Amino acid sequence: MKTILITGVTGQDGSHMVDYLLKNAPDYLILGGVRRLSVKNHDNIKHIDSPRFKLINLDITDSHSIEEAVTTYKPEYFINFAANSFVGTSWSMPANHMNTNTMGVLYCLEAIRKYSSLTRFYNAGSSEQFGDVLYSPQDENHPFRPRSPYGASKCAAHHLVKVYRESYNLYAVQGILFNHEGTRRGEEFVTRKITKNVARIKKAIDSNNSFNPLILGNVNAKRDWSDAEDFVDGIWKMLNQQKPQDYVLASGETHTIREFVEAAFSCVGIEGVWEGQGLYEKYLDKNTTNILVIISEYYYRPAEVELLLGCAAKAKQELNWTPKTNFIDLVKKMINSDLCLI
Repeated sequence: MKTILITGVTGQDGSHMVDYLLKNAPDYLILGGVRRLSVKNHDNIKHIDSPRFKLINLDITDSHSIEEAVTTYKPEYFINFAANSFVGTSWSMPANHMNTNTMGVLYCLEAIRKYSSLTRFYNAGSSEQFGDVLYSPQDENHPFRPRSPYGASKCAAHHLVKVYRESYNLYAVQGILFNHEGTRRGEEFVTRKITKNVARIKKAIDSNNSFNPLILGNVNAKRDWSDAEDFVDGIWKMLNQQKPQDYVLASGETHTIREFVEAAFSCVGIEGVWEGQGLYEKYLDKNTTNILVIISEYYYRPAEVELLLGCAAKAKQELNWTPKTNFIDLVKKMINSDLCLI
């Protein structure tokens, strides 16, 4: 049976990719590469019960395990979602980010080059590669100007993918994906942090219980948010073009974290108002004056990317891809999920 190897299947994007391929690629065995941990975290894939899905041991930072997987299965597709993907921790763990996000990609490319040159390779890139942007919206031609070790690691990986594509005629691409969220998003990411805490506060208010406010950093940062489930379709289309090319996937809209907070509380029937400025700003319940959100310097980054706004015109024209879920529906989807989990 033909195979598709996916790393990072326990994460948001990897688990959605498995769901998508089980439905849309019926002729393939899907191999999920997972790093062995003392405590398993398989929540995002616990719903999958299919003979066409198999977990294998694979550590993206271990070249031997990658080579073993590639030589054993010679996959038609190798989709790499494995990464240290939390921007905030990249300043405290820069070497880890470079090792995982850059060297791991190099190991994948080398294994494909040496043992399975017909394998089609996809690596997950990020809008953080653009960083300190020069113009908006950002398209495939915008220069890379990263503002974090995470962004730098993704830039380095992008260049490696290009080098191997052009040097060895490999089908290797890197998608430049703008922020994409969903019900499987890790709780350390700001969007999921917001929706989970809004659900917690809503339950406390309904039960007449006291609660601690949500604590955030820079609420004025602007991001281009989409639904992660929409993006896996674009990724699969990138892998099935006649000519390998890199593409931007984005909604083409930008919203502040402040707007995300307001939309999340509005979804549960709580209307708030902002008071104060800077670190002394608060978001208050209009009806009760309860403090819903406070700001902390702790969550500010050493260097902030103030604005990210993507142009997916190339993907729309060449891949016939557009996102289906709008900003408000995405927030509602995440809130409703977290209300069920609290």
